Amino acid sequence: MERLVINMARRTKQEKIEMKLEMEYEKKHKKRFKMTVKDLIFEIINHSFFLIFTFACIFPFYYIFINTVSDNDLVRKGAVNFIPQGFHIKNYLALANVNDLITSLTVTLSRTIIGTILMVVASGFVGYLVTKNEMWGRKIWYRFIVVTMYFNAGLIPWYINMSMLGLTDNFLAYIIPGIVAPYNIILVKTYIESIPAELEESAQIDGASYMTVFRKIIWPLSKPILATIAIFGAVGNWNSFMDSLILMPNAPQLHTLQHKLYSYLNAATNLKGVMSSGGGSVSGSALNNILNAKTIKYTISMVTIIPILLVYPFMQRYFEKGIMLGAVKG
Repeated sequence: MERLVINMARRTKQEKIEMKLEMEYEKKHKKRFKMTVKDLIFEIINHSFFLIFTFACIFPFYYIFINTVSDNDLVRKGAVNFIPQGFHIKNYLALANVNDLITSLTVTLSRTIIGTILMVVASGFVGYLVTKNEMWGRKIWYRFIVVTMYFNAGLIPWYINMSMLGLTDNFLAYIIPGIVAPYNIILVKTYIESIPAELEESAQIDGASYMTVFRKIIWPLSKPILATIAIFGAVGNWNSFMDSLILMPNAPQLHTLQHKLYSYLNAATNLKGVMSSGGGSVSGSALNNILNAKTIKYTISMVTIIPILLVYPFMQRYFEKGIMLGAVKG
């Protein structure tokens, strides 16, 4: 009985000591991380800077949007700056009447979807192949892919090459050149090298081929980096217009949405130049064309931006994980 009382007393004493140590630790911890005046000033400056930076990034999109849903006369006068005035959605409905806009949207969507899928598959498979030491000429092929990132023949030789391959006025000009993307292959290769080799070895012991290993092990585990390069490919295909401008001179039905926006921007600029030159009176129809060109320019800009803004939030978690893990090694 006495031993039991003694043991209980010891436990109670030990618990008190532990509680005392915990309280002292908490006090030290609080003192250590107590915010000083300098810390407060830094936090205020830091948060203020990032708030201003965020506003500077968001405001251009907001400005374009409010000008697409405001009264067109007020937009022409520059009276819409922060708050929409005369709210309407007629400009978006009027896009259905813009010549070949639906066709341009279809072309852009098609090249984005097809080009991104083929690029991701090719980057994944080639990135996996160049990690295999038993691949014939692995180092040579890999260096051949990497060197294309640093050397470029130039615009004229590129156009001549595309013309000789029959890719002018051809939809395949949007797809074939972008299938092999050296930077994306490097990211995928680095990511695959971070996957434990034991997984692949165990599958090969069970008789799995390289294609089976790639399809059932490497591909599912590489989703973060594949999603990352998919974002790169989708944004690049969606925003590209130089290939449409240079390679599709006689095929307006293959012009992309960005090319169409570029055309309307030039149309508005040319009509404004006629008015400002004073070389003659401008008819009412020309004035209406200026107004339409400006509002349509804003509206098409929003149409070209919204899809990427909607897709990115769903891919962001894969993007962050993939870009970090894919950049660990050189």
